[in-house]
Amino acid sequence: MRTARIVFDGQIHTVTPHADGVQLPDGRVLAENQVLWLPPVVPGTIFALGLNYADHAKELAFKPPEEPLVFLKGPNALTGHRGQTRRPAGVKFMHYECELVAVIGREARRVKREDALSYVGGYTVANDYAIRDYLENFYRPNLRVKNRDGCTPLGPWLVSADEVADPQALALTTTVNGKLTQQGNTRDMVFPVAVLIEYLSSFMTLKPGDIILTGTPDGVVDCQPGDEVVTEIEGIGRLVNTIVS
Repeated sequence: MRTARIVFDGQIHTVTPHADGVQLPDGRVLAENQVLWLPPVVPGTIFALGLNYADHAKELAFKPPEEPLVFLKGPNALTGHRGQTRRPAGVKFMHYECELVAVIGREARRVKREDALSYVGGYTVANDYAIRDYLENFYRPNLRVKNRDGCTPLGPWLVSADEVADPQALALTTTVNGKLTQQGNTRDMVFPVAVLIEYLSSFMTLKPGDIILTGTPDGVVDCQPGDEVVTEIEGIGRLVNTIVS
């Protein structure tokens, strides 16, 4: 099952996919561009991973971490499918990051990795933009890099975990204005989803609605106002975003 959250006619609706767009619970069908897309979940704690793909760490001249490099994001950072993300004036390098997102479905505390995926309620796609100018280092990320308003598109769909046979076998791609600029596979994560859940739940309780952004492979490029950036994950969804000044 896959669902999304949208605003239409002044109300928030949970919708399902339709060949012509989205379908409301009352059966009405709307085109994608008729609605305002919201993140597909109301998030609890937002966890994000740095350098969780070895090739991306190498691209940025860092060595892969020896334990998960986790930081937190505020809910203000999230925006929906087909939304806009601002590039601040005067910055030299702003790049996308296509990421698989695991959404916790039930309370998890001291979970073992062999059981960890049973605590996932579903998966979605994130594009976690970063401004390289503001980066102090990946072990002390500046708040302006990852917590700016609307800097992390999420969605469009929440895909239930039972539809994803193996979250570590999914192709990721990014296109900028239709040109392929990034491709990778979740099998190349340094710390797979199950390991991340084991790690986080070893010292804190994970709650339903908590989300984990699992990092990005190499292939990031600078993006400019007017660029349409599409981050896509096999079997999960195609997330569209436009950069504005």
